[in-house]
Amino acid sequence: MAVGESSSPGSSAETQNPNPDSNQDTRPHSSDSAAPPQLPAAEADGAIEMLARRVQETLSIGTRHRFWETQPVGQFKDLGDASLPEGPIEAPTPLSDVKPEPYNLPSQYEWTTCDMDDDQTCGEVYSLLTNNYVEDDENMFRFNYSKEFLRWALHPPGYYKAWHIGVRVKASKKLVAFITGVPARIRVRDAIIRMAEINFLCVHKKLRSKRLAPVMIKEVTRRVHLENIWQAAYTAGVILPTPITTCRYWHRSLNPKKLIDVGFSRLGARMTMSRTIRLYKLPESTVTPGFRKMELRDVPAVTRLLRQYLSQFVVAPDFDESDVEHWLLPLENVMDSYLVESPETHEITDFCSFYTLPSSILNNQNYTVLKAAYSYYTVSMKTPLLQLMNDALIVAKQKDYDVFNALDVMYNESFLKELKFGPGDGQLHYYLYNYRIRNALKPSELGLVLL
Repeated sequence: MAVGESSSPGSSAETQNPNPDSNQDTRPHSSDSAAPPQLPAAEADGAIEMLARRVQETLSIGTRHRFWETQPVGQFKDLGDASLPEGPIEAPTPLSDVKPEPYNLPSQYEWTTCDMDDDQTCGEVYSLLTNNYVEDDENMFRFNYSKEFLRWALHPPGYYKAWHIGVRVKASKKLVAFITGVPARIRVRDAIIRMAEINFLCVHKKLRSKRLAPVMIKEVTRRVHLENIWQAAYTAGVILPTPITTCRYWHRSLNPKKLIDVGFSRLGARMTMSRTIRLYKLPESTVTPGFRKMELRDVPAVTRLLRQYLSQFVVAPDFDESDVEHWLLPLENVMDSYLVESPETHEITDFCSFYTLPSSILNNQNYTVLKAAYSYYTVSMKTPLLQLMNDALIVAKQKDYDVFNALDVMYNESFLKELKFGPGDGQLHYYLYNYRIRNALKPSELGLVLL
């Protein structure tokens, strides 16, 4: 099903290069640098088509997406073809026709299924990702997913252990590559579709020339098909055939001195450090009456609130109570969720959440970790979104986060500039596998956040 990906350590959103036709390493970006101007909403529809055509025009035939052009994904050549229907690109095949045995790896490697409940295996996955996953262009930051985060991300309700796939060296048993899928229900307009969310494609730096990525993508696809699931969702920091939308990460400094000291952001023109610190200063405590941490007893109310809110968007998850309990209940150093309970009626009226994804700071004498919060799902019904997100920033600052990141999806664009977020300099492209959306979506039409 292709490769999923997350946001980048330096600032914008990227992961291990999911283009199997390239051996290039990937490149997150540092924040607050000059970014391309944001497109007005009215121009967003045609932006991806224009961008894709420009990319294709600059590529020779030999360097186009050889792998992706063989897959059931939207193809650049089909852009603007109104005769193509929305929905599945290929019909499911009989399960008896799905290849029963794994794809062949080069002879010195073997497949392994990674049991993330096993401490040793989880440690091996953690080490592989910590040392080989996404890095920025200047080799200053690298994602540092915690073991608790990885277990949370890979163990949603109904997960398949067989979808947590590793590659080992036969002789040494060293884990050198990894890719995962987790099951999800995703609504596209009125259709609710069982999908796999693909993520964590990672190949050891020394093996990037071995072309393991296409085989790994085909293998996770095969295992997903064996569960009678034929669609997938994933993200990438590079343009592949063909994004359903393109988003940007925005960054809100919480500890501006540290961010500047480590090179994540730069001191603005005509700005001193003390003025910058004052600029980003937040209140000591939250301002919304009834703002509190989510608890287990809140799951039914949060589920109702979230389902109602997400129904506005073209593509969004179809969460039930078990999903909300897993994905949104607070988990130390992984997930933080807060809600607004009316002091008068005790009704749950609003909700916000963010997950923790630190980055290792490379080659810095004073700091080793950048603590980043990533906005997840937010529901604003009675409390203004601006006020709700400002309270989220306040609690993140209280918890010693250095930066708060948010995509410009859903209604997020309405608070970004007002709350002093700055645009990152990379983009995150969303993709569906074996499902065509005829026209690209605006980021504001997307209600899906992938880790």
